[in-house]
Amino acid sequence: MNRFLVIGLGSMGKRRIRCLMKLGVNASKIYGYDVRIDRCIEAKESYGINILGCVEEMDFSRTKAIIVSLPPDKHFWGVGFAEKHNIPVFVEASVVLDDVKKIKENNTNNIFIAPSATFRFHPMIKLIRQIVADGRYGKVCNFSYHSGQYLPDWHPWEKVTDYYVGNRNTGGAREIVPYELTWMVEVFGFPTHIKGYYRKTIDLCCDIEDSYSCCLEYEDKVGTLLVDVVSRFAVRNLIINFEYGQIQWRWDKEKLEIYDAKSGRWEYIEQEKQVHEDGYNANIGENMYIDEIKAFLDGIDNSSKYPNSVDNDIRVLELLEKIESV
Repeated sequence: MNRFLVIGLGSMGKRRIRCLMKLGVNASKIYGYDVRIDRCIEAKESYGINILGCVEEMDFSRTKAIIVSLPPDKHFWGVGFAEKHNIPVFVEASVVLDDVKKIKENNTNNIFIAPSATFRFHPMIKLIRQIVADGRYGKVCNFSYHSGQYLPDWHPWEKVTDYYVGNRNTGGAREIVPYELTWMVEVFGFPTHIKGYYRKTIDLCCDIEDSYSCCLEYEDKVGTLLVDVVSRFAVRNLIINFEYGQIQWRWDKEKLEIYDAKSGRWEYIEQEKQVHEDGYNANIGENMYIDEIKAFLDGIDNSSKYPNSVDNDIRVLELLEKIESV
């Protein structure tokens, strides 16, 4: 029971291989599968892992865990192997609600399923969560968050129509809404109501909505979320207003700015140094992905050590559905 299977060897699958290796897993214990031969060859040459001709070639009796790094509309198929063979499974960020519900329904043996929650492991998000939770600046009154990127920059080596972000059901902006909400509901809680607008605003050579503007209502606060894939400079900008202070965070500044209204002074907390992989945005550190996989491995023995669940994923995707029901 010491082998790992990575299904899907695209950008995220290769990242998960690196995560496993950073955590001490030998390449000889990692097996990979992808329908694209070029990706299989690249993964074998780059990392020295074992490549399967089909998933069924895997010796599941000796498999400790499966990682599903497929496009969102293929997650149900990938997780099916884990459910069939009673093996713990990690699955990338979801966006197809019906498939996540089917994954839950099919989990009759109650295996450990760990849906991705990458940004919960970002050092600044962890710090912000702590500040909100301990109430040092009073209650949160309101917040605004903008997550913007330029879709063609995600994979500069291929067209957006060549992979899932150019498909309407799994489009780039549509996927990022629940990706961001997954950490936001941990920090601020689930909203009592959510409304939004979504539009196609420019031509990205694919038929997807590229901008989502949402308003979140709580019993004691309000918030806004803007997600787009038209920002020519990638941004993640957050402002939180408390009773006695304010937080400002921009992911490209690598620091948290805190205004303490009682002292009338600003405090600056530098972000811990991140490991960056060549070819990715400089602000996308590898550390949070490594920490996420570590939490998954820890969760195999104690699921409470992993901060996300299929039930939570369903609730988040239901928020996306409410945004699109307007």
